[in-house]
Amino acid sequence: MKIKTFVIGLTLCSGYAAAEPSDKQSMNVIPQAAQLCVSCHGAAGEGIEPLGPRLAGLSKEYISTQLQHFQAGVRQNATMMPMAMTLQGDGIEQVSSYFSAKPANDVKPVIRGEQVVFNDDTARLAYQGDWSRGLPACVTCHGPSALGGGLFPRLAGQQASYIKTQLLAWQSGTRKGDVDGMMGSVANKLTVAEIDALANYFANLK
Repeated sequence: MKIKTFVIGLTLCSGYAAAEPSDKQSMNVIPQAAQLCVSCHGAAGEGIEPLGPRLAGLSKEYISTQLQHFQAGVRQNATMMPMAMTLQGDGIEQVSSYFSAKPANDVKPVIRGEQVVFNDDTARLAYQGDWSRGLPACVTCHGPSALGGGLFPRLAGQQASYIKTQLLAWQSGTRKGDVDGMMGSVANKLTVAEIDALANYFANLK
């Protein structure tokens, strides 16, 4: 009798375990707060040109901070400001956790020995900067493979049009909220041609 009871109990426990969703399934469930986001940014945060930039690969901290900036009016965009205002309670936490968990393709710089191979002036700006103009390398803050981290967003694989519009916004002063005014200072030292070239360079770095 005791043996039968044990078998029944084991069967019930096994059935319960099978019903538990896997981690992969949980990651694919779009939280309610993020459901408005996918129409412009894609269900996997892949971005939809020209509606919304890529969110996959951005850090949770960066996404959360930008949403707070939109809510406070520090960062202004006619579409994003009202969207951000819909995120109440733990809405920002849900959105930033969901999209930051989405995988992004790894980016590996072209390396010969210990030296990165620079093909042109754009790559030199990205990896070395131009200290004669007080321009640090983009990778100084955005990481050696432009994968970003913390308050610094991923650039590799981001839409060229988005990178360009944001650099121009920093340049004109219509985008703010950067740490110590760093991005505004950098953007103001770049020419229009350099902005265009850098945007295309990082967009194609995959």
